[in-house]
Amino acid sequence: MTLEDLRRLRRARDRMDREYAEPLDMAEIARTALMSPGHFQRSFRKAFGETPYSYLMTRRVERAKALLRRGDLTVTEVCMAVGCTSLGSFSSRFTELVGETPSAYRARDHEESTVIPSCVARTFTRPRRRPY
Repeated sequence: MTLEDLRRLRRARDRMDREYAEPLDMAEIARTALMSPGHFQRSFRKAFGETPYSYLMTRRVERAKALLRRGDLTVTEVCMAVGCTSLGSFSSRFTELVGETPSAYRARDHEESTVIPSCVARTFTRPRRRPY
């Protein structure tokens, strides 16, 4: 993989980071990287260790965790706010990455995390795929 390929893949990843709440089509993201969808999928996985869709859902779950900690939105409102259109798919992915349902996460006390700087909290609260 060339440095130019990596630059284009980072550009596509940055777009996913910025526009995670929008309905993103992977073919459209692949065009951002100037690659065909198949080549983009393979190259992204090789460069970043996960598929583009998995990366996007991780970003969405990461943002959902922050919104759920606030406690002023319902799980359905959070689901829609982070760009997911199916509550079932959102809940399944959230549970897979976080280890508990969005409702249970929202109901839990998050007081201890308010004293941690947000830059540090993001590092430790980033959702990670759990091994099977």
